[in-house]
Amino acid sequence: MGHSQELHEFKCGTMIGCHLCKKSICDISLLLNIPRSTVSGIITKWKQLGTTATQPQSGRPNKMTERGQCMRTVRRSH
Repeated sequence: MGHSQELHEFKCGTMIGCHLCKKSICDISLLLNIPRSTVSGIITKWKQLGTTATQPQSGRPNKMTERGQCMRTVRRSH
């Protein structure tokens, strides 16, 4: 499974602007050549959070060694 790319702020802002101008999700998708699911997700995130910026993900932080290095990098270097 591949990693997805982050959209540029300009494209997200353009999507929100089109939405505020009463364009449909399908119209925005065709106009910007972006999948409808992506457009819908960006608009939903903007409505809920008020921003389109990427939020930090939850998860366990990396364990640090005494020297301040991450355990994963220490193990991989051996």
